[in-house]
Amino acid sequence: MNAPMDQFKKPWTASPDGYRVPYAVFTDQAYYDQEQEHIFRGETWSFVGLEAELPNKGDFKATAIGDTPVIVTRDPTGQLHVFKNLCMHRGALLVRESRGNVKSFDCVYHQWSFDLTGALRGVPMRRGVRGQGGMPPEFDMANFGLDALRVESLNGLIFASFSKMVEPLTEYLGEGIVDNIQRIFNRPIRIMGDYRQYIHGNWKLYAENTRDPYHGSLLHLFHSTFGLYRATQKGFTYMDPSNRHSLLKATASAAPTSASENQEVYKDVRSYNTEFHLQDASVLAGRPEFEDRASLVINAIFPNLLIQQIANCLAVRQSVTHAPNAFEIVWTLFGYADDDEEMQMIRMKQSNLVGPAGLISMEDGEAIEIVQDAVIRDGKKTSVLAMGGVRAGSVDHMITEGPIIGFWENYARYLKLGDELKK
Repeated sequence: MNAPMDQFKKPWTASPDGYRVPYAVFTDQAYYDQEQEHIFRGETWSFVGLEAELPNKGDFKATAIGDTPVIVTRDPTGQLHVFKNLCMHRGALLVRESRGNVKSFDCVYHQWSFDLTGALRGVPMRRGVRGQGGMPPEFDMANFGLDALRVESLNGLIFASFSKMVEPLTEYLGEGIVDNIQRIFNRPIRIMGDYRQYIHGNWKLYAENTRDPYHGSLLHLFHSTFGLYRATQKGFTYMDPSNRHSLLKATASAAPTSASENQEVYKDVRSYNTEFHLQDASVLAGRPEFEDRASLVINAIFPNLLIQQIANCLAVRQSVTHAPNAFEIVWTLFGYADDDEEMQMIRMKQSNLVGPAGLISMEDGEAIEIVQDAVIRDGKKTSVLAMGGVRAGSVDHMITEGPIIGFWENYARYLKLGDELKK
């Protein structure tokens, strides 16, 4: 049962020295339940897959929006559909495989059968057996099709929504985010593979992490040690007009910084060590492929998608929630269909940077879990968000927590939490 909304009024305090977010939002079941209803099943567009994962008619994949299981499929005409993964008879999970190719979806429990458009096509024993039993004459199979969601795709990314009221996808994303999607997905892609990472923490800690540009050169010492990203590099932080989505971008074309400048910036970082060297530097070998020469692009799309470009390593990351203290990241790595063998090998080697055991990404899961473990009994205590100022918005640097504030402002709006985060 959902908790009364009155208990969620004004959970934040704001002051000139920073926004404070109570740790209860990471631990309490009541917040988690409201998120499922008002965010994941509310007026948002959630990422559910790539068209390249469903190249053929009859292809499907099983995934989830929040913790609601859904099926993504391509019907015999090539049209995409997204349905709740729920049999309309007695509520069983209809599809249990992660992906495949079928002509129909058949429930294992009582064998109700649905076609790829979601229509109910078969009910065993509907007319009874030897004149006994069966469904009543009033039973109309047309009334028992699968629950369908709205579906839109953009440059091969598939989004779905439970809402009939949410704006069209491109309006929801905004021009700047659409531009980055078109920049990355500029031609047909080839799926390289995927990882699934289970993290014992709250999904919003990962939402914060992926909207936090300056942690990249502190937590991820591989970044700063080997020059993939340093705080001294030229970069910027873009937010769409709603502050729902963010784009963090650093460029390799900036003038190199001096050793003395790096030492000054990292003088308080005890683990920064310029004496480290790679035994096999080929893991960082690459070649420019975008005109802007960006070396790092992290595009967080509310509520459940991250698009990454780390050097030549391209991926989408989908967050799937399980509980207040558990979520999954589904990483799908890809290249382009016209990649030559050299570029395929470059991407394959650079994939060692990301994922559950990645040379860079490994620390993010650990950081989330140590926060979750620490705040479990301190829900009334708060974090402080102040780096770069105490407001959301685009800035021409990456030493900011503004995108995190933008996330919480929108979180409060979707959950109708009373006063939004404002200075």
